[in-house]
Amino acid sequence: MKDKNEKYDFIIIGAGVAGLAAAMYGARLGLKTLCLGYTHSSELSIGGVITTTNIVENYPGFIKLSGSELAEAIEKHAKSYELVTILEEKVIDVEKIKKDFSVKTENNEYIGKTILFATGTKWRKLEVPGSNEFENKGVAYCALCDAPLFKNKIVGLVGGSDSAAKDALVLAEHAKKVYIIYRGQEIRPEPINLKRVYDKVKIGKIEIINNANVKEIKGSKFIEKVILDREFNGSKELALQGLFIAIGHIALTDLAKNLGVNLDKKGEIILDHKTSETNLPGVFGAGDCADKPFKQAITGVAEGCTAAYSAYEYVNNHLKG
Repeated sequence: MKDKNEKYDFIIIGAGVAGLAAAMYGARLGLKTLCLGYTHSSELSIGGVITTTNIVENYPGFIKLSGSELAEAIEKHAKSYELVTILEEKVIDVEKIKKDFSVKTENNEYIGKTILFATGTKWRKLEVPGSNEFENKGVAYCALCDAPLFKNKIVGLVGGSDSAAKDALVLAEHAKKVYIIYRGQEIRPEPINLKRVYDKVKIGKIEIINNANVKEIKGSKFIEKVILDREFNGSKELALQGLFIAIGHIALTDLAKNLGVNLDKKGEIILDHKTSETNLPGVFGAGDCADKPFKQAITGVAEGCTAAYSAYEYVNNHLKG
């Protein structure tokens, strides 16, 4: 393990855009800052979930760019400050030790005066027969990552949110046809993406199956069809060569919970949204793992910057002497 006497003012767990922005802001305030990120799936690493977004059009200052470009820009900004250290290490435990916090990774231990949980989320899985069996055999969760593998094939997408609509549009660039399978009456993306989806509907690239759920996924070596809970075009069977799941995310908050941070019923960190503080002194939260209902890159970045300022206030007003 590294020298336990080395102490940071501000340790950020999570290196998505919220964590990276917090690192940048912490350094601007003179905090010795450590940001720890890690690859929690085969698709994600430094930069977080935004890196799986093909086009970002709602981040101020940029008319259009990819999620990876946005994350890289914020990471570069954070790294421009000497007080920032960004490491790709998986945190396995956080403990309170007197006035400080011990943050243990798989190989090292770091001591911090304050902690920010910006741990993000993971994809919510479709819990039906065949979903685990055919994962990476036609069942996928990242349209941007895997869409090219389904060129000229017929695929389905489960979900009706804005993220689901954007995934369907990415898939439509490659697949022969995309079926959006949604349990509700109408899909509910942002108006601009709703229009884009219906533009694809008009030319036959996308078809929407409303009021339907996937009950089972079937195939041999790879997915061949899904079973719906209602008939569509006279049958409950829908032949597919791929199925993408876009039904939301689960907050990665086990580390925060184990430390004693209060969570809501969704498992999200409960924040004072004026300060990004949790119920524990010196512990903050930001981004998709927190309880703000409107989750966007810009709101997560704002929470991260707010947390950095609150950490600065805590270090200077509560830990002096």
